[in-house]
Amino acid sequence: MVSLKGKHIYLRALEPEDLEFIHTIENDENFWEISSTQTPYSRYAIKQYLENAHKDIYEVKQLRLVISNYKDEPLGMIDIFDFDFKNNRAGIGILIQETKDRNQGFATEALNLLTDYCFNHLHLHQLYCNISEENTASINLFNKQGFKKSGLKQDWNLVDGTYKNEYLFQLINTNVL
Repeated sequence: MVSLKGKHIYLRALEPEDLEFIHTIENDENFWEISSTQTPYSRYAIKQYLENAHKDIYEVKQLRLVISNYKDEPLGMIDIFDFDFKNNRAGIGILIQETKDRNQGFATEALNLLTDYCFNHLHLHQLYCNISEENTASINLFNKQGFKKSGLKQDWNLVDGTYKNEYLFQLINTNVL
């Protein structure tokens, strides 16, 4: 049985009440580099997104979940994107909002839960993520979960006038055809 509940956190669907939480994250320029965001999002745009968040992953090719503690406080978000059901693969992105909540094991637990969901429920063959060469915390997180560095995209992202390299990490599930 697949569960999105862990020891310290659980992953849940987006709710209309998440409007301010998502608005804060999407408009925090500190996160724009990792999300490839160029402009702020309006509350209206996020509200429209939330109204359509119930759509099936097979239709919209993505799934965004809130990482929540058992006090029902949102800690961050974890996404499945570029869902390719023909080739049984998808990308994963993760973000813990507050610095005080990082390095507490929440991202590790969330990534483990989502990986299990992807492999055991969606029957994916592989997951991948793209991580800036300078993002050692994410590199360590994905390495710890068994993702392998499979490539380096040189001068991939232009950030504040400087091109930065980005790694491609993959986790291949050998138990699924």
